[in-house]
Amino acid sequence: MSPTKQMLGLVVLILICFSAAGIGSVFTMPSVTDWYAGLRKPGWTPPGWLFGPVWTVLYLSMAVAAWLVWRRAGFSGAAVPLAAFGIQLALNLVWSIIFFGQNNIGLALVDIVLLWIAIVATIFAFRQVSIPAGWLLVPYLIWVTFAAALNFSIWSLNR
Repeated sequence: MSPTKQMLGLVVLILICFSAAGIGSVFTMPSVTDWYAGLRKPGWTPPGWLFGPVWTVLYLSMAVAAWLVWRRAGFSGAAVPLAAFGIQLALNLVWSIIFFGQNNIGLALVDIVLLWIAIVATIFAFRQVSIPAGWLLVPYLIWVTFAAALNFSIWSLNR
């Protein structure tokens, strides 16, 4: 595969990941200052300014991980791992729509549990093609584990 095709693939995967982030922010941003601000939250809730930088790094690492898999095996050779990646990315986006767009904390909790499972499946699928790609998703899994605990706590405090 030519270096130009490789770089184009990386750019496309970065655009896909950050498009999901951008669409999610359309649902998130209007609710952050009013609905979310009014919720009871645990004392260990991170400050709002932390979420943007963390998610930026995570979306970039997700794109690089998918790129490593695609670069090693192509679309046909990595169909299952890349499908798993697409599913987890969709569940990630849907969480923002449910939690912030619909203000449905309980259904968002169901989604984030499914997201967590999908990330684990993606890590295992990626590791079959590229061990570094699997490792690149581990911080994402850790953050989503934390986010799931936060989602559960907010649901418990506000039902």
